[in-house]
Amino acid sequence: MQNLRVNAERLWRSLMEMAGIGATAKGGVCRLTLTDLDRASRDLFIKWCREAGLAVSVDGIGNIFARRQGTDPGRPPVAFGSHLDTQPTGGKFDGALGVLAGLEVMRTLNDHGVETERPLELVSWTNEEGSRFAPPMLGSGVFCGVFKIEEAFARRDVDGKSFGEELRRIGYEGQAPARLRPIDAYFELHIEQGPVLEDEGIAIGAVTVANGQRWYDASVTGLEAHAGPTPMRRRRDALLGASRMVEAVNRIGLDHEPAACATVGFMRVMPNSRNVIPGRVDFTVDLRHPDDSRLLAMDAALRRALKEIAGPAGLALDLKELFYVPPAPFDAECVALVRAGARELGLSQRDIGSAAGHDAVYMNKVVPTAMIFVPCEGGISHNEAENISSEAAANGADVLLRAVVARAERRAGGRGPRAARH
Repeated sequence: MQNLRVNAERLWRSLMEMAGIGATAKGGVCRLTLTDLDRASRDLFIKWCREAGLAVSVDGIGNIFARRQGTDPGRPPVAFGSHLDTQPTGGKFDGALGVLAGLEVMRTLNDHGVETERPLELVSWTNEEGSRFAPPMLGSGVFCGVFKIEEAFARRDVDGKSFGEELRRIGYEGQAPARLRPIDAYFELHIEQGPVLEDEGIAIGAVTVANGQRWYDASVTGLEAHAGPTPMRRRRDALLGASRMVEAVNRIGLDHEPAACATVGFMRVMPNSRNVIPGRVDFTVDLRHPDDSRLLAMDAALRRALKEIAGPAGLALDLKELFYVPPAPFDAECVALVRAGARELGLSQRDIGSAAGHDAVYMNKVVPTAMIFVPCEGGISHNEAENISSEAAANGADVLLRAVVARAERRAGGRGPRAARH
């Protein structure tokens, strides 16, 4: 294993070809869940998996599994993967790196005739981003028992289209049961989506914990009225109230530093007319912190602040918590395999936390799990300017290769990976 490396050029070509599906004029990708572009990316991924000799299956929520058999096929597989859906103004590597580096791991093992004792299983999860159908991580959430599939199918986008209808429309409501089955461990390679690794000149981040998150849907209702005749002091302006609430959300993040994040990322103003005082505003709130007690304090501060703004302004407030994930420490043994893989390759590495949510968070609830981070330029992600180097992609894939193979051979008296029998 010491001299085994992935094919860096082939991995980069795969990343660039996948990035062409939904490519934007600014160099990013818009490939929203269950759109025709999502279907095209799934079709290409499955084509590549079958060309690599992998056995492909799709479950009832649309998660795609590609299996490479081991010498002991009855043992639970070591799984790894990520997602192919993007934000509306997303980048080329968020999610796709983990999926296609996983495919490159399989291709590399094939190239060198290496067999593993446990099977290996590559996963492309459905709706990790949650940008079209909230909440995020629906595919892994259903698989891990966090959500019922009926709840996922009932989710609707801003145009009123349901998740279930769109999944069937693109032909990816699979036959395999959308529920957990025996898996030995799960690994996920991802870009950091932050600046730490790049700033410190570190090649690999061994992720030890993922931040807790709370997501909310908020609606503020006032009174629509003509912008001309209505005196300023008589107005019940929903947008004015919502704007003050956005400031309050930002202040909550600042008040709970370090490590806290508080964001309003979506807003819809109604009736959204130039000469009408807004009567209703819908917006989202995203709170994050690695300490669950601090996250709970942020929740209390949010509820208090929004209520204090709405009441005196004569506005009605509806605040619903949509999504909660507690902080998730990852499995110590799996994290140690990530560190060991970086050391074997002579790559600099450090322990790091994840401020973003990932499918690994839900997998961590049910199987031993670890994540691998590689640096991205300027820490920029969820942005069309998102970028990484070919070297970073290959480094991450090489560490992933070592971690999953080591785990696949883990047993009392276990042997190392061996050349395939011919």
